[in-house]
Amino acid sequence: MEQKQVYEQVGVAMTSRSYVEYEKMFMLQTADLIGKRVLDVAGGASSFTSEASRLGIYAEAVDPLYANSPSAISAHGMQEIELVAMKMAKLVDVYDWTFYGSVEQHRAGRIQALQRFVEDFSNVEGSTRYHTAALPSLPFEAESFDLVMCSHFLFLYEEQFDYAFHVGAVRELLRVCKPGGEVRIYPLMSFRTEEYSYLPELINEFELAGFNVQKREASLPFLPNSHQFLSIKK
Repeated sequence: MEQKQVYEQVGVAMTSRSYVEYEKMFMLQTADLIGKRVLDVAGGASSFTSEASRLGIYAEAVDPLYANSPSAISAHGMQEIELVAMKMAKLVDVYDWTFYGSVEQHRAGRIQALQRFVEDFSNVEGSTRYHTAALPSLPFEAESFDLVMCSHFLFLYEEQFDYAFHVGAVRELLRVCKPGGEVRIYPLMSFRTEEYSYLPELINEFELAGFNVQKREASLPFLPNSHQFLSIKK
């Protein structure tokens, strides 16, 4: 029996994704977000917050990464991007390249997102959008955000973070979300490209707590089984 090819990841990777990728991961409609307060949790060096702010969205991001200087984040980000490109080059047949086109185009997009992030993070006004903290404890008042998103952290690192951590993290995402607001988490799988083992239990737990929890279709067909995100309405 042929062994399944799996992306090898040690520790939590720094992410550098663009606004367009967030649109596809979370099925965002810019017109619906203008004037709303939006939080990107574990946002890494993604350019979502910078790009969203320019569109009239009150976007903020939180990540332990932001304790570092812009130059340190830039240097680490470039190392991460090159490492990811090398890993992906060995797994080309595993992924759906409809959106990214190729490993080189994927790499170029990551570099562009990283540069946009660093530019925003470096200036005085932009730096106020970024907060240094890590789940399961966020430095925000309860009921602060209309939309709370978490991409490529929860569920993906199933082997590093247990079920109790995931439940505590989701509770915290919901705490900072306004009534009538929504938490969205993407993707629903681990690095083994299989759905998070405890997803049924987690969904049941939050449904019993009174939340509207649904798997919804995403539109970034890249990783195997990455076609859905979790929507939790408060």
